[in-house]
Amino acid sequence: MGHQNHLHLHRHHEAVDDLANLFTKANHDLSVVHHRLEKEFQQIYPENANPMKLVYRIKKIQEDLLSLKEHCRELLAAKQDMIDKARTVLVGSRSLLQRMQASSGIPITSDSDDTAFSNFNQIIDEWTAQLRSKAGDAKQDSDTEDINQLLFSAIVQGS
Repeated sequence: MGHQNHLHLHRHHEAVDDLANLFTKANHDLSVVHHRLEKEFQQIYPENANPMKLVYRIKKIQEDLLSLKEHCRELLAAKQDMIDKARTVLVGSRSLLQRMQASSGIPITSDSDDTAFSNFNQIIDEWTAQLRSKAGDAKQDSDTEDINQLLFSAIVQGS
């Protein structure tokens, strides 16, 4: 019985060896064809019009675009996160300052007198408008909208 297993394994290895040889030959043949095409295209076409190089460049650009798109999504999300945190800190600090002003008897600074706060709100409003236009949302009431929902809509629609 041991002899029979040995013959079976031997035949199995021969079949695998034949298949490996076939793949090796096919790979060599494809390499030869690739080399001949490259040489022929170099003779026929100017350097920047070589179809093989153009196809390679197109594939590379497509890969780069996918990567760039993902980086843009990450940047959008990071920007929104930064805006959310800045808004939370600024509004909290402003509220604390107004309470301190009130308790000290100092006149409270109104929104219209606080240039930095007004500028910040203007920037937030412009960002929200950009997101709204990207999301295709026609609503203009920013008080009832969730800016993160707009961001999500803009990212998903851009996909």
